[in-house]
Amino acid sequence: MSGAKMRAFPLFTNIWNNMNKPARFLTFKCDKCAKPVKVQLQKVSACSHIRPYQGICACGEIKRHATGNPEAVKSFVESNELNWHHHH
Repeated sequence: MSGAKMRAFPLFTNIWNNMNKPARFLTFKCDKCAKPVKVQLQKVSACSHIRPYQGICACGEIKRHATGNPEAVKSFVESNELNWHHHH
């Protein structure tokens, strides 16, 4: 029985680790043309304050979404910079 428990533990660890990872892609409706637009998780430093997403609709509209600290989210979503950076 102890062998069965040891084999199950890595599986549980993998499932738990994947549950804590943010989605790499999300899909939203474009505010301009109402078509679906896929946004991709943007790379940030090892900061857990914000998880920014950005994508470009087929109509050319930039779509931004973020989760995390409300001030950082607001700064990102309202920014017009393509290379937005979170500052501490």
